[in-house]
Amino acid sequence: MRAWLISGLFVGLSVVGMCRADPPVAPVTHRQFQAVNANGEQTYTATQKVVLEGIVLHHPADMLDPTPDDAITTTYNLGAQWQLFLQGEGDDHAGTAVYLAQLYDNLPWVMTGGYSNREYIAELARLNAARFSPGDRIRVTGRFLSYKGKMNINEQHNKNPDRDFTIELLEPGVGLPRPEVVSLDELKDEQDRFIFDPERLAGGEYYQARLIKIEDVNVVDPNTWGPSGEIVVTDGIRTLPVKLGRGNGIYQGSYNLVEPFDVIGILDQESTNLRNGYRLYVMDYDGNGHVLAAYEHRMADVRSEGDPNAM
Repeated sequence: MRAWLISGLFVGLSVVGMCRADPPVAPVTHRQFQAVNANGEQTYTATQKVVLEGIVLHHPADMLDPTPDDAITTTYNLGAQWQLFLQGEGDDHAGTAVYLAQLYDNLPWVMTGGYSNREYIAELARLNAARFSPGDRIRVTGRFLSYKGKMNINEQHNKNPDRDFTIELLEPGVGLPRPEVVSLDELKDEQDRFIFDPERLAGGEYYQARLIKIEDVNVVDPNTWGPSGEIVVTDGIRTLPVKLGRGNGIYQGSYNLVEPFDVIGILDQESTNLRNGYRLYVMDYDGNGHVLAAYEHRMADVRSEGDPNAM
């Protein structure tokens, strides 16, 4: 009996020790992290946490509303949300979104509770302590979940401190990457269907979470213009959804894109059909009439191309 108890004690200690061990973590490239299979499902499982480095592409508040409101009780309404895209450098042709929400307990399968307003503000202060801006090089360390076609760094819908991700400022003012010029026929086929390549060497997967520029398009229906709204652009054959952010220019509502224009934004994916659902995310617009883009994205293009129409 004593031998059994001692053996059981050792087993118990071993299990406790295993539970308290730090989760495995490793530095990875964005391309490794965003790998998919033929069905579009994320395949990265090597560690429980990852370390990613890249260039900040935008101000988080220009994408989602970070204003806390813990009085919301509507199912699936996550209240305040915060999201940041960072882009890989050099041969690391990919990018990743980092995400935080306030009211995880508004998801019917989550039981860990949400942040109070005070707690959520403290979380934002912790993240913003890195004092990063678009064009800075940062390092993100954290856990992850896949969501509608991309792998995100997040808290896995759990506000416990051991699920926190961290952001470190590595080098300020590196500069925004030059927007890659992409034609709609690189994203869609002749029947206006998205091109999906599980090797991520072509189509939407190749450009996902990166800053791109699509030239000479028109808006299909300008009546859908507005903050956090969605418009559709076309080259006359193919179409692409454009998700509008929360920048001041979009709120002020100056729509004047009546002639063919260029559009610069972050190629995002958000669809339960994991081989589909790509869209261009544009955070702001300064009303110049030639390039639909956040000012800093347009100026990154001007500096790299000397585009006179963008001024």
